[in-house]
Amino acid sequence: MVAGSIETHDRIAMALADATGCRLISVDYRLAPEHKFPAAIEDAIAATEFILRNAASLGIDAERLVVGGDSAGGTLAAVVCQQAQSGAGTAIAAQCLICPVLDFEQISPSRDAFADDHLIGRATLEADLADYLPEGTDAADVRISPLRALNVKGLPTAIIHTAEFDPMRDEGNAYARKLLAAGVNVEHVCHDGMIHNFHAMGAVLPQARLVLSQIGEQVRRTVSAR
Repeated sequence: MVAGSIETHDRIAMALADATGCRLISVDYRLAPEHKFPAAIEDAIAATEFILRNAASLGIDAERLVVGGDSAGGTLAAVVCQQAQSGAGTAIAAQCLICPVLDFEQISPSRDAFADDHLIGRATLEADLADYLPEGTDAADVRISPLRALNVKGLPTAIIHTAEFDPMRDEGNAYARKLLAAGVNVEHVCHDGMIHNFHAMGAVLPQARLVLSQIGEQVRRTVSAR
């Protein structure tokens, strides 16, 4: 929620557009500390609603909208889907969460085990959260920690990719289990030997290219079933 832009994610966006065969819209949401919570959430929801209202002019099938993101973008995608479910019933076909950040309320075993020397560490996460949240904000708020949502029934099909050595592994895995238990269709893969956001490291990791191809196949299959 404090870094990243359309430019930093352009190559990933192009790769996903190619792999899925879908039109992809990358959203430049507001960042902290200049724009604290819930600015990013508001932008993500507004962008989703804008896309649905203008689907025809954007060349998009409104019945086959997939909301996705990696890391903090995974947080936003999960929250958008939860808010749509509890609100006006915005039609979302699927959610694609890649190494998502889903729980700041509880320190999971993976956050503890991989707190240092695994690309993103505890100190960075704590500093980012301090920049993102206004003083006194409850980290258990489901717009911050969507894993804490009590009702996840009826959420869109979920495509979730986690990594073995990612501090956020356990919360992503737990969300997949929670959705499954609620009757949501879930395709979940935890990738052995990988670290946070490994999918963005295609220049050095063959697994990155493979997972983007896998996501492409999963998205194509999901939207073609609608």
